[in-house]
Amino acid sequence: MDDDIPYLLLTPGPLTTSRTVKSVMMRDFCTWDDDYNSIVQEIRAELVRLAGGGALTAVLMQGSGTFSVEATIGTAVPRDGKLLVVNNGAYGARMAQIARTLGIACTEISQPETEQADLRRIEAALEGDPAITHLAMVHCETTTGMLNPAMEAGALARRYGKSFILDAMSSFGGIPTSMDVFGSDWLISSANKCIQGVPGFGFVVARREAIEATKGHARSLSLDLYDQWREMEEKGGKWRFTSPTHTVRAFAQALQELRDEGGVEARHARYTDNARRLVQGYERIGFRPLLGPERRSPVITSFLFPSASFSFDAFYAAMKRRRFVLYPGKISQAATFRVGTIGHVFPEDIDLLVKATGEVVRELGITFAHA
Repeated sequence: MDDDIPYLLLTPGPLTTSRTVKSVMMRDFCTWDDDYNSIVQEIRAELVRLAGGGALTAVLMQGSGTFSVEATIGTAVPRDGKLLVVNNGAYGARMAQIARTLGIACTEISQPETEQADLRRIEAALEGDPAITHLAMVHCETTTGMLNPAMEAGALARRYGKSFILDAMSSFGGIPTSMDVFGSDWLISSANKCIQGVPGFGFVVARREAIEATKGHARSLSLDLYDQWREMEEKGGKWRFTSPTHTVRAFAQALQELRDEGGVEARHARYTDNARRLVQGYERIGFRPLLGPERRSPVITSFLFPSASFSFDAFYAAMKRRRFVLYPGKISQAATFRVGTIGHVFPEDIDLLVKATGEVVRELGITFAHA
């Protein structure tokens, strides 16, 4: 763990970044500069490669990951289209909210936050409503840390001739993925997730024929994904409006560090080791994960409050004093907190986290009602 890092962000993004990713942001770039635009083009090409290559293209969009989700939904779905959204967490719910806000016809499959997407309900909806044109799902629901069956959902979308929008915000770059395997036409993620860059933009990898068909669909000027893509295609990586130049440069460095680490498979192995050590260590202390191992991702793990008297605020403050920043819970069904295991975080950091957590449990006199 770097000595000059004031604390480790054990969150699903923003997350802890390397010193070298931070340091490249010391240089300024002009958005019209050929050197800068060539960096954008290299990023786009690398994102396509990471998504499986072939007839794919990539477009970057200013803002948080939600901006890219909204740009995709608002551009991909035509004016007479209809969206089917799987809602089993806060981010599935957000996609449905985006569709409603944009005036897009939308059907939700609402499920408990601790249950994986129900493929039978998805198929029934696709079979029963021919007006549906697009299916949208979150791959890794960081509400709980759960992985949804994206590959099987994509197969259903193909079977019924629907376009599949996959929110891979917290999985792309950290879990081996291919758009062909998932059967997705649109894949959305963000700079400050598993690629380990800093916040400032999101990105969409799309099948070229899919994005080429979306001219005039957008319900927004600034979030018109088609127009942004055409600008980058025709003007060598230029963005329509002022781009986050420092973040883009940091992302290029983060992509290089992903390659240096050994690619997505090696990063996934590290994240998996981090998550395994976290759960084993926390279970020894007395904490219980919200989800069983068959549903958990290596990205973030939700833990149940140990008792009704547990104060997350006190726990959080004591952990932060020891240089570890945790994440509050987000589900309605149970009192939880979350610990992320992605970013520039390594197994030895997790071991130190577990040790510090044991100290805090003793310091605060935390009791475990379920012990």
